[in-house]
Amino acid sequence: MKQEDKKENFDTGQPQVDQPIHEQLSYLQLKIDEIAYNMEKLGISEYMEMLHNPRRLFFSNFWAGIYRGFGMAIGFTVLAGIVIYVLQGIIMLNIPLIGDFIAEIVQIVQNQMQMK
Repeated sequence: MKQEDKKENFDTGQPQVDQPIHEQLSYLQLKIDEIAYNMEKLGISEYMEMLHNPRRLFFSNFWAGIYRGFGMAIGFTVLAGIVIYVLQGIIMLNIPLIGDFIAEIVQIVQNQMQMK
């Protein structure tokens, strides 16, 4: 058997004997199209464009940072409000040691909020 007659099948890794060249080319074309589709789906071209345009990259990262910071601020505010609400509920239960400690923390937070 000639070296050219024995080709590997890319799907199974098994050797293919006497596969016509147009079938091999159509298979390669199919795989190239699949790779191109996946790269398009990932947005590689937009990313490469952005890397070549530093101004666009800067503004994109700047706005992403602004949005991230704003989201963290809102998230922390909501979380702090929930924690204070829960702590106030624990104070209402009058648990001897924990209630006094939490009451002091809540009073400190309320004093800080009144100062602003």
